[in-house]
Amino acid sequence: MRLRTALSAALLAAGAALVSAMPAAAVANGADVPDGKFEFAAKLTMTDIPKPDGSKYDSACSGALIAPQWIITAGHCFHDVDRNPISGPVPYPTSVLLGTTEQQDGAGETRKVTDVLQAETNDVALAKLDSPVTDITPLSVEKSAPTVGQEVTLAGWGSLTATDPAPSTKLQQGTMKVASLDDTTVAVQGVSPKNDTSACTYDSGAPYFTSDGEGGKLVSIESTGPDCPHTDAETTSRADVIADWITEHTA
Repeated sequence: MRLRTALSAALLAAGAALVSAMPAAAVANGADVPDGKFEFAAKLTMTDIPKPDGSKYDSACSGALIAPQWIITAGHCFHDVDRNPISGPVPYPTSVLLGTTEQQDGAGETRKVTDVLQAETNDVALAKLDSPVTDITPLSVEKSAPTVGQEVTLAGWGSLTATDPAPSTKLQQGTMKVASLDDTTVAVQGVSPKNDTSACTYDSGAPYFTSDGEGGKLVSIESTGPDCPHTDAETTSRADVIADWITEHTA
């Protein structure tokens, strides 16, 4: 199983070259997100992440706007030099792109992350933005437990493939179903466009949600899974078990 940020030695050694590599579609075997949809879907770009040997590298995660000044993402996206999750001031420069399905000049809105809060229950972090986003409807948080067989939408900025992965410049989506759940996590599997539609590298923190007009309800957050694409279960973090914690810190 691999966390959905670039954790392997080869990726760390590649450093910034990964971020500037040829774009790949996000979500393996997914579909394009039409313009104007899922504006809450966030692309997080991290730079100058320190390594134990003193060198640095760049990486990326996905996430979602859940309050005007807060992004939810995977906890492992923010860590110290030993890869331990960290709370407090953002540990390295992190920018957030929102309100667009394609990364290009003049598209969407960009913010910077100032502070991070780690959930104690599961692999989830809240990232505070330097200024509120007032013209995008945030995802609300589902307070009821998901059910086996329930279908959810995944939207992320990750790679098409686990081979030489690169963060995407275009938002992709896929339909998934809940395969099982435990106290803190939800296992999901691909439904469409293909049964091996799945999260990939740089999809860490991507939202799984039920659609509701302009907005939607957050069911879980991408954490880890096998190399993509795959038909096996993907591990995601339940949103309902931390709903009160999210409200407490983002109200």
